[in-house]
Amino acid sequence: MQLRRGRTDEADVLWALRTRCVRELCSTAYPPDVIGPWAASPPPAHYRALIGQGGCIVAEDAHGALLGYGVIDQAGNEIDALFVDPDQGGRGIGMALMEALAALGDPLRPLVLSASLNAVPFYRRAGFQALREEAYAHPSGVALASVRMQRG
Repeated sequence: MQLRRGRTDEADVLWALRTRCVRELCSTAYPPDVIGPWAASPPPAHYRALIGQGGCIVAEDAHGALLGYGVIDQAGNEIDALFVDPDQGGRGIGMALMEALAALGDPLRPLVLSASLNAVPFYRRAGFQALREEAYAHPSGVALASVRMQRG
């Protein structure tokens, strides 16, 4: 596995992996009437900007195949996205991405995120603590049950 900075010209490929993860992994924690609109939503306006600002880390194999990626909003010290190919889980890719994203953050401020319900155990293993349960107002119009978490 290799880690590198993501590029804005990869945004559509990265978003396709995100959509697959929502459909395959998040469906264990959310009903179909939430998964449908969530998975069908286009990238938010700030998505390409965060990638363009250097806040995206891509994990790929030796042949350049996408294994996963993560995005950090450095201004807010907030993990915006972290997705690993569902066929590649359990290999340490997510944890490697998390640590690379954390290295881009401000070590003097807590690192924060809103975790989907299925991802809470992963983030706990990465050292995050739950602050509160919340309903994230997703741009697709659905309210996603999530957990606000922080580390540091």
